[in-house]
Amino acid sequence: MNLKVVLEPSEDGGYTAHCPSLPGCISEGETQEEALVNIREAIELYLEPVEDELVFSQVSEVFEVAV
Repeated sequence: MNLKVVLEPSEDGGYTAHCPSLPGCISEGETQEEALVNIREAIELYLEPVEDELVFSQVSEVFEVAV
């Protein structure tokens, strides 16, 4: 999966990175490289399923789809 990431200089130094297609998925780093590594990790965590919090009714069917 390829996602666009916006990388901007921070007012306090370093860089802020965010992924517009994933609301609230933001990270920072002292360098561009560090900010990109950090936003990749943030995206992975954002997209990680939280199976413990999933509640299904008895008539539900669960399917997996690839994106």
